[in-house]
Amino acid sequence: MVDSNNLESRIVEIYNLYYLDVYRFLVCFSGNQNDAEDLTQEVFIRVLKSLTNFNGRYNLKTWIFSIAKHVAVDHYRKKRFVSLFKDVFFNQLSSNEKKPDEVFEVTELKRCIHEAIAKLKPNYRAVMILRGISECSIKETSDILQCSEAKVKVDYHRALKELKRKLNIDIEGVLTNAK
Repeated sequence: MVDSNNLESRIVEIYNLYYLDVYRFLVCFSGNQNDAEDLTQEVFIRVLKSLTNFNGRYNLKTWIFSIAKHVAVDHYRKKRFVSLFKDVFFNQLSSNEKKPDEVFEVTELKRCIHEAIAKLKPNYRAVMILRGISECSIKETSDILQCSEAKVKVDYHRALKELKRKLNIDIEGVLTNAK
């Protein structure tokens, strides 16, 4: 339970702590920065509305990511989006340390990985984003997705296998490049 006297300062603190993580998750899930900004705002509106009822049974980060997952799934259902990752997202990623051909190669690899992730089933996609890109633990992922840790492990393994098949490469070392 959150003390209602310090609610405003607590909300600011929570926003500053988790805004970027939630935004990144939603960019990966939606594939669109504008949608991710709107969805992030929706997540924190829901957090604000429910914060006084938060009982601390779950980790706060897990609870917020669970809300973000529901917001993303609701958005997915509403829009029935065709493409999850658009080139705009990848064009804004830049590197000052690499040569242009290396940057192109990395960007192309990211684009291929994100396109392959976008084609996964929604539950595989969510597990892949949370475990492979956001580096959430198995416990955090299971709490966010509200499923067992065993299901997270199985879905992640199957998602990796599916990605490997789609990309025809060894995916284990590639996911760190997908951020």
